[in-house]
Amino acid sequence: MRNRLLLSYMTITIVVLVAFGVPLGIAFGNSERRQLKAGLQHDAFALVLRVEEALRNGDPAKLAKLPPLVEQYQRDTKGRVVVVNAQGYSVADSDPPPDSTSSTPRYFADREEIAKALGGGESTGSRYSSTLGETLEYVSVPVVSDGKVIGAVRLSYPSSLVEVKVLGTWIIIGIAGLIILLLVFFVSLALARSVARPLEELEGTAVRLGDGELDARAAVPDKPVEVRVLAEQFNHTAARLEQLVNSQRAFVADASHQLRTPLAAMRLRIENLSYEVNDAGRDDIDGALAEVQRLSKLVDARLALARAEQEASAPEPIALAALLDERRSAWQALLDERGVRFAIAVPPDVKVAATPGHLDQVFDNLINNALEVAPAGSALDIRAVADGDRIIVRFGDAGPGMTEEQRARAFDRFWRAPNARRGAGSGLGLAIINQLVLIDGGMVELGVSPLGGLEVVLRLRSANVSLPTRARNGMEWI
Repeated sequence: MRNRLLLSYMTITIVVLVAFGVPLGIAFGNSERRQLKAGLQHDAFALVLRVEEALRNGDPAKLAKLPPLVEQYQRDTKGRVVVVNAQGYSVADSDPPPDSTSSTPRYFADREEIAKALGGGESTGSRYSSTLGETLEYVSVPVVSDGKVIGAVRLSYPSSLVEVKVLGTWIIIGIAGLIILLLVFFVSLALARSVARPLEELEGTAVRLGDGELDARAAVPDKPVEVRVLAEQFNHTAARLEQLVNSQRAFVADASHQLRTPLAAMRLRIENLSYEVNDAGRDDIDGALAEVQRLSKLVDARLALARAEQEASAPEPIALAALLDERRSAWQALLDERGVRFAIAVPPDVKVAATPGHLDQVFDNLINNALEVAPAGSALDIRAVADGDRIIVRFGDAGPGMTEEQRARAFDRFWRAPNARRGAGSGLGLAIINQLVLIDGGMVELGVSPLGGLEVVLRLRSANVSLPTRARNGMEWI
């Protein structure tokens, strides 16, 4: 946001500077050119008054004073003066060509402006001088005595000198605009920071709140008013969220005690009753015990899911091979009892980013679910491959598997496959697995295992990039 504010301020400033600076520079250039022409006209008429008497009388002494006069004018103004007689021959030239001599008058009547002046008209404009190799601004006026044209005066001025002045003005306007732009930049930067800083602090607080710091609150600035209102509303929402989450946590904690204890007492009572009933009531007692046991599993699973939904992600590098080795050791007795092998193909240096304890629950649920359906003599197969910044873990079994429609619903709470055996589970195992993996930024997918059963694919965040692209078949690396 800070950069956008700064960009908007600078864009507005640039547009304003261009809108005012460009017309100002153009107007100054036009003004300089007009002033030059007006000055040339003024000087030309002044010179006409000075040379009229010398041209009228043809006095050599007075004509001799004209060259120093026009040379002095050129030194003062850098403008060239040419004075011609009625026949168009030069009488005085402030800047004669190097190959000319003062004793040989030059003929100027072939110049358009001189010819027009000798015809009694004034002429102003600009033309390119092939002799000088540059464009000239000129004024040519006739010298009239008693109604008769007796000569002409032409003043010319290099356009480059005017353009140098105009360029200097553009440079001054550009430097002034740059200084203004720099001042606006620093002022805008300070202003943008003052506006963006509360929002950045609010963003940081929102991140902390999302990471599980429910007591995180944003600082409430005095200005601007909109940000202050936003911060106040955010804090109100955060407080309400903290209250709701704490209430849910309290419910989970209370339910853990209030539900488990009566269920345990009910189970003991039913077991005690089993010794007092005859064989005719044995089936009812066994059915009641089974229902109590199923309800206990359901309560435990629901509480586990509630805890998983409330936990925040705090990922750490976890050695996947070591974790799977621990889980295999924990389940080894039941694996041996069921006659199921546990094949693991994971390099020992692979590490995934996960919250400690999450993957333990994930693999415990996967192993427990697989043992419910895996036939004796089959295997549970776990393999890992690298996919960019992800570690792809595939857990497969040789059970009956699921159809495509069943896999689409498998993560729904309390959903159980139609062919699941009675008392097989609560229907929350995969939902818990999915929630724990999602918390740490992973994904869970279901597919068909090469062993013929269900394949659970975990896409976990990688904590390193040392994983081979493909695990070797039949090789157990832990």
